[in-house]
Amino acid sequence: MTETYSKSRQQAEIAFGSLQTEFFAKNNAMEELESVAQARNAKTLRLRAARLARELAERTSATSDVLAKRKLR
Repeated sequence: MTETYSKSRQQAEIAFGSLQTEFFAKNNAMEELESVAQARNAKTLRLRAARLARELAERTSATSDVLAKRKLR
């Protein structure tokens, strides 16, 4: 059964449809932005952990070098 609507009802349906499409497009954009932000935060955490590990290794190496030099004296 197909129903025929008045001209004003058809215009309202079209307006609502385009508004709804806009709404869903904005939601998708927000989801994409959130995804990008989460990926950026995860990368920042990985890089920070790698930097801290590298700095710790450098300090440990420097400390062992100093101790080795003291033992040679």
